[in-house]
Amino acid sequence: MKSVLFAAALALLGAAATTAQGRALPPSPTDTIVVRLPNKVLMTLVVRDAQQLRQLPQYHLDSLVARLGGYIKQADEAAQKASTDRVTVQYFPNQDQPGQGLPEEVRITTRKRGGAARTNRVDVALDKAFGLKLEIDENGKKSYSTHRDERRQAERDSARQARNEQQSSSTHVIFDLGLNALVNNHVERAAGQPGSAPPDLRTGGSRYVSFGLNFQQRLGGRRSPLYLAVGPEFAFNNYMLEGNYKWLNQNGLTSTVLETSGRQYQKTKLATSTLTVPLMLQLNTHGHSHFRLGAGGFVGYRLASWTKLKYFEEGTTYKDKDYGSYNLNDWQYGLQGTIGFKTLTFFAKYSLNPLFRDGQGLQAQTLSFGLRLLH
Repeated sequence: MKSVLFAAALALLGAAATTAQGRALPPSPTDTIVVRLPNKVLMTLVVRDAQQLRQLPQYHLDSLVARLGGYIKQADEAAQKASTDRVTVQYFPNQDQPGQGLPEEVRITTRKRGGAARTNRVDVALDKAFGLKLEIDENGKKSYSTHRDERRQAERDSARQARNEQQSSSTHVIFDLGLNALVNNHVERAAGQPGSAPPDLRTGGSRYVSFGLNFQQRLGGRRSPLYLAVGPEFAFNNYMLEGNYKWLNQNGLTSTVLETSGRQYQKTKLATSTLTVPLMLQLNTHGHSHFRLGAGGFVGYRLASWTKLKYFEEGTTYKDKDYGSYNLNDWQYGLQGTIGFKTLTFFAKYSLNPLFRDGQGLQAQTLSFGLRLLH
């Protein structure tokens, strides 16, 4: 590999120098010369004049190629540990060993493994004006860029990584949309009253909606992926019954009973609004993966509750709405968690205490789950 590269460069030097003598190259624009090597390797020379080509042998390209192997290995290891999907590393061989004719600067930009294609870009600055770029693409795709383009990309990569590392706190608007289920139902759910029935919730109508703010504070150093998340949320829970059952609050007891008057209900639901404060530990990884995992608890206070009946009689649609406590527990507390990848995030919340007061209603806990649409 080293001999092929060196021989190709020397042959190219003679041809380019002869061509340059035949026609004067303008001092300001740059010429790009591409050398195609085995294994789909491309070597690109960016020069301003023939004099720069004549200086090429003094840089000992065979030694340069040997050094690049070690540099690329180090840069690849740094990319796998970085929080971004693209990392640029700079080396200065001439400063480490002056007088050896080594390159003034070596800049390597590499991507993490795992994508459809992985590209290592190596940009070697032999002096302030003479650039040598070696590009390796597993798919054989050609890509050309000037020394200035690579420097700008390196500056953007460094600035983006610095922002990710220095941002210790942030605030996000969240919006959750999901479903409710009642679990762990007990026998005393209807307190033994005749006509009562266990709740059978309509899946599509028993919705959970929540929106609020999420304050995140980094825990640990500036590269720590661990955050403490807290914030107020307003939550709305619907418990819609299947069939012709309705929620009934009678004699200090709340139960579900079958309508026997002949009226057919289109919707019968119990709804609550709650102010909730979650507290979670959250793991956030930045960069291409951007994986999120959170776990913690919540406590909430019931703001309002009501029942709603929708039915059709004599050509008219009726909607009866009745506000009341319905023997619901004012305070709800429990566990919650989130898991997400890029823009997709799932949530789940489980209440540890019953939905209704002890002995005054159905003894069951609420399980809510769904998608976080904003985060």
